[in-house]
Amino acid sequence: MVMWRRAAWAACVVALALCGLANAADEPGKALSKVLADENKSLGIKHEAMPTVDDMAYLRRVSVDLIGRIPSHDEVDEFMAWPAKERRERIVAKLMDHPRFVDRWTTFFSDMLRLRSNESGGAAAIAYVHRSLRESVPYDDMVRRFISANGKAGAIPEVAFVLGDNADPMALASVTAQTFMGLQIGCAQCHDHPFDKWTREDFYGFASYFGKVRRYENDFTKTVYTREVDETSVLWPPEGKADAKDRKPMKPKFLVELLDSKNAPDFIARLEARRKAEQEALAAEKAKKAQAAAVDDLLADASDKALDRAKNKKQLDAVTAEATKDRRKIDLMSDLYNQSALRQELASLVVNPRNKYFSSVLVNRVWAELVGKGIVDPVDNFADDNKPSHPKTLDFLAQEFVANGFQLKPLVRMIVTSEPYQRSQAVGVEPTKQAELEAAFVASPARRMLGEVLYDSIVVAGHLQDFKYPAGANKKTVRERIRVPVNVANEDSGKQPTNLVAGKTGAAMGNQMAMAGGDMKKKGYNLEKGIELNFDDVLKKAADEAKSDVNIEVMQVKSPEEIEAERMAMEMKSNRRTKYIDKIIEKIIDDNPQFGSSFRMASPADPEHFIRIFGQTDRQTLGEYRDHAPNMRQALMMLNGRLTHEASRVGPLEPIYAKLTGPGSNLDNAVKLAYREILTREPSADELNVAKGIVKDGPNLLEGMADLRWVLLNSNEFRYLP
Repeated sequence: MVMWRRAAWAACVVALALCGLANAADEPGKALSKVLADENKSLGIKHEAMPTVDDMAYLRRVSVDLIGRIPSHDEVDEFMAWPAKERRERIVAKLMDHPRFVDRWTTFFSDMLRLRSNESGGAAAIAYVHRSLRESVPYDDMVRRFISANGKAGAIPEVAFVLGDNADPMALASVTAQTFMGLQIGCAQCHDHPFDKWTREDFYGFASYFGKVRRYENDFTKTVYTREVDETSVLWPPEGKADAKDRKPMKPKFLVELLDSKNAPDFIARLEARRKAEQEALAAEKAKKAQAAAVDDLLADASDKALDRAKNKKQLDAVTAEATKDRRKIDLMSDLYNQSALRQELASLVVNPRNKYFSSVLVNRVWAELVGKGIVDPVDNFADDNKPSHPKTLDFLAQEFVANGFQLKPLVRMIVTSEPYQRSQAVGVEPTKQAELEAAFVASPARRMLGEVLYDSIVVAGHLQDFKYPAGANKKTVRERIRVPVNVANEDSGKQPTNLVAGKTGAAMGNQMAMAGGDMKKKGYNLEKGIELNFDDVLKKAADEAKSDVNIEVMQVKSPEEIEAERMAMEMKSNRRTKYIDKIIEKIIDDNPQFGSSFRMASPADPEHFIRIFGQTDRQTLGEYRDHAPNMRQALMMLNGRLTHEASRVGPLEPIYAKLTGPGSNLDNAVKLAYREILTREPSADELNVAKGIVKDGPNLLEGMADLRWVLLNSNEFRYLP
């Protein structure tokens, strides 16, 4: 039933739009622009706004922000073929329906929630966020589940949020307050906050909501899960401040007061009307399906009543028996993974539409992601000494977000169709004035692409998402060192193998090793590849595990002694020392590279990977933001990395190839195409002449074009948004 409701949410949004409930105004971007302009006027800000960017620059900017890559040449042509007055509205609608929209914003939420695919249940949690965004699950519902879920890691994806901090009540108090409400209360764990209003008692009261949750790990299966216990671990006064006998369970206390429930502000009334319409639409759809099923039953019964009744009785008996079996299993699972009344209460308070911090911190994060600077900066520090620069604009965004059912897409659409988002940069302006313009949101700050966006944009610019060479065109002979395990029992004792190493894999082989059959193969220096995840498969695997979850954790089919003996045997087997011998082999490969999307890679990536070098964090530290400052490692990766090198090369299957070879060749058109594909614009006359010179200076036109494309890919203009 829950899955069916999720699947129906997207349809409900369409129906609500027809009822006039989806947005507060017919043109929400214009409404937002007016609110900000009026607030700037009331604040005495008289700076003249920068002009909006041209259509091609807007296409590049909104493509990067909404689907995480630059537009392809075909997408540029399609966009420019639309009527000028419709282009921006139509491209936003198209991009928000693009499958990559969900991929790009899954990364946004995974950063925010610090979800790590290499942690227990982390991959399933990322996949859960992806599915929730794809099915338009409201943000408040998603957060409610993350805060309150209990169960097995992976099988219950949302439990990864609690497991991410090892179910530690103190850590979870800080994380929940800062992530979902922008309240940094961590200092109050040890003492009253020196710069804010939070006391140590406030912190302990909030932490007590998590006081009964525990992390467990089965010694044999290594299954990790959470469950509730009867006794809380959060006691008051704090340890060391009173005798143990005088410390009592701390009573839960929420941090902030909610808006007065006696009044129904317009945005809450709109939310309630929306939710009512959703429920009515779901009920109508359910009734329609039930009616159709009843008609089918009547038709079937009319054909052969006696036979069908006998058959139905047998089926009913079988279904009843299966249902009883399933019910017992569910009851057993419920006993194992009992739910938390305290955390369900906390979740309801956090996501309550009358909790202004919940909606405000999310819209502030999205605003900063799209515009370049938060209305509250840092984005997760809502404090008395860090007031919003534009409180009315922030309130407008937050209230519209609530009224639109806590849906991401209407919020994103409102921002990217507004004037503040479309402003050009204050180029050539004195630094102090530039800072003032950007602070007033009448000029766009320079924004560098996220690491994932830069990676995928290079892939698109260089046609690496598909093969650009015919099969067999790039055959190469390569030598590879492999490490083969030696069967010591059968080894000739009179011979000493070369490069023999004892141990498991051996540190000498470095960290670029991968298991393939029985061999250890060295990958080589390739820091731009990664393991790509299929989110649907991840969730399917988690669901399959959940079905068979009643195992050793619940039903011990073996005695504890048998289980311990098997565990020790497995441990001894895994720790057995193995000898390896290094061998050099030669093989022929077809070097026809193809790169997938970095948004589908396991994340966070390896510390040496391209997207980590370009700012992706390890998602460990609360409040850690992506570092967009340039450094030497980034420059070397772009100058010498394989990704840039392969993107620069011209393949016979690319459109630009025909413009450089054969009877239809045209160097001017080839250069213009390179600029469109890489920089999403036409070259100026001077740029065209310089570019043609670079191409002609190459050994041939194909290699010369590779030089030009390499230069364009390494330009600041490519890495930064227009």
